[in-house]
Amino acid sequence: MHRRRSARLAAALLVLALVAAGCVYSTSTALLPPHLKTVAVPVFENKTSEYTLEQQVTDAVIQRFVADNHLRVVDARSANLLVTGSILGYRNAVFGFNTATNANEYRVTIECAIVLKDQVKNRELWNEPHLIRTANYYVVNVPGDTAKTEVEGRKDAITKIADEIFARTVEGW
Repeated sequence: MHRRRSARLAAALLVLALVAAGCVYSTSTALLPPHLKTVAVPVFENKTSEYTLEQQVTDAVIQRFVADNHLRVVDARSANLLVTGSILGYRNAVFGFNTATNANEYRVTIECAIVLKDQVKNRELWNEPHLIRTANYYVVNVPGDTAKTEVEGRKDAITKIADEIFARTVEGW
């Protein structure tokens, strides 16, 4: 009887330890080197003909860092990290048709070149010359999804770009 109780207690403690260990894992910006506390994101260069795309992408990247609140967004002169980018391509193309061969699904594709520089140690931390993100959207209501516009599809692709830049910046340590 005593052995059973001890075995149950040991099993319960093991399960508790495993659950606790699983809760401890997270991607934390506390792993950033201590000299990296601020970030700047100057307006991206727009090499496409899409009006205001550079401001939309820049704003989304800044908002992603602001939402996380581990790196303070400051001007380029006083920043520890500098995220620079160019928008190389933008495409909105038909992706799917309905049974009557009418276009009902589109895909927005945005391509950027991104560089992250540590301005304190004057070195490039990462460089992605072809960061490509896409977002699909339907122009008619379909089961499980409502109709969207190109602007909404563009916003989804921009959000994916901002999330990727943020993740590579803070989780690469």
